[in-house]
Amino acid sequence: MSAIAPEATALRAGPRQWLGLAVLLAPTILLFVTMTVLFLATPDIAADLEPSSGQLLWINDIYGFMMAGLLVAMGTLGDRIGRRRILLFGAVAFGAASAAAAFAPGAEALIAARAVMGAGAAAVMPSTLSLISNMFQDAKQRATAIGLWAASVSVGVAVGPLVGGLLLENFWWGSALLAGAPVMALVLIAAPFLVPEYRAPQPGRLDLPSVALSMVTVLPVVYGVKEMAAHGVNATAIVALVLGVVLSTVFVRRQLRLDDPLLDMRLFGDRTFSGALAVFLLSAVALGGVYLLFTQYLQLVEELTPLQAGLWILPAAVLLVIVSMLSPVIARRVRPGYVVAAGSLLSAAGYVVLTQVDSVGGLPLLITGFYLLYPGIAPVMALATNLVIGSAPPEKAGAASAVNSTASDLGVALGIALLGSVGTAVYRGDMADSVPAGVPEGADAAARDTLPGALSAAENLQANLGEAVLTPAKEAFASGLNLAAAIAAGLAVAAAVLSVALLRRVPAAGAPEPEPAASEPPAARDETPVPAKAGR
Repeated sequence: MSAIAPEATALRAGPRQWLGLAVLLAPTILLFVTMTVLFLATPDIAADLEPSSGQLLWINDIYGFMMAGLLVAMGTLGDRIGRRRILLFGAVAFGAASAAAAFAPGAEALIAARAVMGAGAAAVMPSTLSLISNMFQDAKQRATAIGLWAASVSVGVAVGPLVGGLLLENFWWGSALLAGAPVMALVLIAAPFLVPEYRAPQPGRLDLPSVALSMVTVLPVVYGVKEMAAHGVNATAIVALVLGVVLSTVFVRRQLRLDDPLLDMRLFGDRTFSGALAVFLLSAVALGGVYLLFTQYLQLVEELTPLQAGLWILPAAVLLVIVSMLSPVIARRVRPGYVVAAGSLLSAAGYVVLTQVDSVGGLPLLITGFYLLYPGIAPVMALATNLVIGSAPPEKAGAASAVNSTASDLGVALGIALLGSVGTAVYRGDMADSVPAGVPEGADAAARDTLPGALSAAENLQANLGEAVLTPAKEAFASGLNLAAAIAAGLAVAAAVLSVALLRRVPAAGAPEPEPAASEPPAARDETPVPAKAGR
């Protein structure tokens, strides 16, 4: 026992590692603030730069496309040439591109800058998560650190409207993008001193065709999902999704043939890895679609400003941070699969509450439901992410982090596309015969299409007629939210069932490890040596 104690103490992180964690959390928060801020700035950008409708779409989408397409390549590249090196590269690219985007003279320049920002984000995102895995070797501390990382994602989503609202009310639209430069400058200064470098001890050769395939495989899928979210199921979306499936098949077959694959497909053969990813994906689909409808309800039905909407969201984000920190502590005594299942069921309860929200006086129920479902997803984000990273070999942590981030991005995009489409279909069905007579033809069509269209049409109508348009429109939107929330509740229950079925064998972090059998050779007790960490 005395020989083991010093080793265990040496594995525990000290103040330097926790300060390094703070350095890693700052850009993580920033990346998700950036995603939400631009939606608020879009009207000002349109008025200033006068982009075409196609350019405006690319200004919003190119960031997510580049990030999703490059995550796997950047995560694996970090394992091979150094995770901190990739982090610093991403910080330089993101910070410089943020400044360029803030002062972009035209739409083309802004699109180009946003593309570079997406590439930088793809380098930063998996690097922050994988670096945590080698900074915190003690399982309990690593679980807490990853819980804080997961909480920082939601903090970024929650404070995005607050930051954006404050900046846009006092400065020009570029200020919402310029905020990325000082944060990344801080990372460049502090990371070399506080964050140790790591690279795989035997990285192997980088297969460039696989890098290209990883990008062109994800992009059609993301594009197809976004196309469905914007325009419903159409030929373009179907072709893009089919192309993505074909390319993904080619990618997987190539990885299975290579001695040094870009993404080791054997990771998915691990029950814990694949199970945690599946639970994470289902939860992200449910939250992504309902979160979009929730924020639209606040602004379109309750007519709150983005800043006011952000203030309503903030307490839920605080609850999520608290639950994210408590989840690893609970998982020291309770199997993480059960903790994740309990969180998923809490989210399901929140979604059920949202099925009862109506268009008149629905804010209390809406907030109650959201304050249940948002903290409920915290164990999924914290523990499932920890299980994904922890079940991969240390030298594959960058690739595992990238797969985790890709599942999150795709899940949210799928949720917006699928549940958003459900909400839209319900709205259009309810509004088909609900627009009163006397509304001009163009305004009539706009009111039947979307709630923003109804709000725009009502502004140009007489008060009584405008109210006659808005009342059924808001009721139809609430009905769409109700059905989307019911589907999300089903997805959350499915996530709970999967968690119990696939993750129940993962022991609690504080449980003693079983003794090996007497006939087991000593080497079998630890088949995967922990590689030395450079820069300690």
